[in-house]
Amino acid sequence: MKKIFYILIASLFLMSCSSSDIETPNNTIVEDTEDNDDEDNESENIQTYKILSLGDSYTIGQSVCSTCRFPVQLKDSLVNNIDNSEFELKVIAQTGWTTTNLINAADNENLTSDYNLVTLLIGVNNQFQNKPFSLYETEFPQLVQTAINTVQGDKTNLVVLSIPDYAYTPFGQNNGNPAETSEEIDMYNAFAENYCNQQDITFLNITDITRQGLENTNLVASDGLHPSELAYTKFIERLLPIALEKIE
Repeated sequence: MKKIFYILIASLFLMSCSSSDIETPNNTIVEDTEDNDDEDNESENIQTYKILSLGDSYTIGQSVCSTCRFPVQLKDSLVNNIDNSEFELKVIAQTGWTTTNLINAADNENLTSDYNLVTLLIGVNNQFQNKPFSLYETEFPQLVQTAINTVQGDKTNLVVLSIPDYAYTPFGQNNGNPAETSEEIDMYNAFAENYCNQQDITFLNITDITRQGLENTNLVASDGLHPSELAYTKFIERLLPIALEKIE
């Protein structure tokens, strides 16, 4: 039964998507708005900010509640830290997406260029699906440029997050070679970080948080694979100060 459970989880989280699968369910491309409700809103100067988050299951928050995923936690934290503000959040992400899937989805969205902040977290499914590493080397820079275009070409308003390490989960321990998984994720993250450093783009490492998943099981969601709400909260502890600086 345990083996069947993990196979089911794998098919849910790390499934491969074809170009014909780019149109996603409503819960995978999300747009919402939250503001400071106040009876005196009409007399206040409310500033509206727009956030875009691009990624895969780590961005959509597979197996956690809709307000638990890190983009929504980020939005809510920004609302609480910036007076007289409202935030619109758009998430383009789906479980199983590779860099290729995300490129196609972003193209289909006809994204505008008026966002104030954009996050990008992508690559785990390239690794899991054994895509050639050269594909990531080609497509990651394309996605970085797509992200920059959405913030009026200002790369200082982009944050790239490192890929979590699923080897430190029950699923990762029971599928494949955990040590090899970690080595390959390190390779992906090293490329992304080096590229970002060369381009003066903010790169945020959160992989070490997920590598505590075996010793602190509260960092792993109920599916035994994805980060939990607590793990995403720890992401935000690092991301929020960066986001505040970029927005303010």
